[in-house]
Amino acid sequence: MSKKLARMAQWVQAEARVPALSAALHRADRPLWQVQVGAADPESQFRIGSVTKTFTAVLVLQARDAGLLDLDDPIGRHLDLPAHGDLPVRRLLSHTSGLQREPYGDVWDTLLAPDADRLLAELDQAERVLPEARRFHYSNLGMSLLGHAVARLRGGTWGEVLEDRILRPLGLSATTVQATDRAVTGYLVDAYSDQAKPEPPTDFGGVGPAGQLWSTAADMARWAAFLADPAALDPGAEVLAPSTLDEMRWPLTATDETVWAAGFGLGLMIFPQGDRIVHVGHGGAMPGFLAGVYGRRPAPEGLGDGTPRAMGCAVLGSSGTASATTELPHKLLAAAVEEDPADIAPWTPGEPAPEAYRSVLGRWWGEGFEYVFFWRDGALRARDADDPPGRPPAVFAPVPGRPDVLRGVYGREVGELLRLTRDADGTVVRMHWATYRFTRDQQTFTGD
Repeated sequence: MSKKLARMAQWVQAEARVPALSAALHRADRPLWQVQVGAADPESQFRIGSVTKTFTAVLVLQARDAGLLDLDDPIGRHLDLPAHGDLPVRRLLSHTSGLQREPYGDVWDTLLAPDADRLLAELDQAERVLPEARRFHYSNLGMSLLGHAVARLRGGTWGEVLEDRILRPLGLSATTVQATDRAVTGYLVDAYSDQAKPEPPTDFGGVGPAGQLWSTAADMARWAAFLADPAALDPGAEVLAPSTLDEMRWPLTATDETVWAAGFGLGLMIFPQGDRIVHVGHGGAMPGFLAGVYGRRPAPEGLGDGTPRAMGCAVLGSSGTASATTELPHKLLAAAVEEDPADIAPWTPGEPAPEAYRSVLGRWWGEGFEYVFFWRDGALRARDADDPPGRPPAVFAPVPGRPDVLRGVYGREVGELLRLTRDADGTVVRMHWATYRFTRDQQTFTGD
């Protein structure tokens, strides 16, 4: 297996002409796999560019979960701003605020980024290039504002808060705000010769929360695995609750209205892979560097395609023009599952359904369609009788203090109530799910 993955990385390094390339794949059921090609070794640090945004996004959701902010708060509630203070945190996280892409000035021409104070002071010279919530429009400036807001709420710099609340708890010791002596040089590889021209070192100062970090492929594969499956790497939810990462991964917008190949959630890019598999993470680009860092989410409620727990992949390269670098993680994740799928755990008998729900089990009809209700893994579940294999069922949980009332906690009609009606001997004879009537035989809406 590792030989095939290594050849895929070697091919990209040679074909795309990447001076140094490092790739790593993390999964819970196998040792860490990694390979380095060219002028790189396992400890080599690369700039990860906009992958940094995923860290800033997690810091924002941490603050929300701690009650320090609300996603619908205007950013001006947490920063003293001369303009655009009305933009909601949620819109900045999902790149739907309409704020211009970069800070005021020609940052990418001069490579002189403003510090945090200047970035905020000059915000009145930045444009809102689109109406809020109109469409996806990527903004480094918007994500930078979020990083500085979190820093102010936590009483430190963005880098200090990042180290304290994410890097140290997850053991990402090779991920740093500034380059270390293990940093490789980034290059522009000439299009018409084999010359590799070094790009100048840069510090993006006040734009740091959007793209400053350096890291190794091993650290980033672990981070990608966390984004895909936080419970496996952070079982105590010290960094972030799994339910919060579920919220971050929910697509809020498509990145292109004509080609629905990617979406954006709360600071995370989402790439559907077919058969209910998605890759979640981010790409990154800085002068002389490209990075792709993605975790693989398995198909829920089923064996899926063999995706193991905590699966993440990172590919880091020292060429700013080798786009194959950012495409390779998706290919490595798919190849790893195809060649070495997760082991299938044997089924074992479980406990019967509680007495209160046994008369619910079986086939019911609602809106003219047939559904199957069943008990599995300690919960009542339901699915359309015609659902294809692998489609996740609805899952219900009892509502405390309300006998015979359950709430959907996953799947179809999540959040809605399921009410049970019993006859004199306690048998459930009718149900209402999201107020629609369910009966044992097929009936019209009038009950005929």
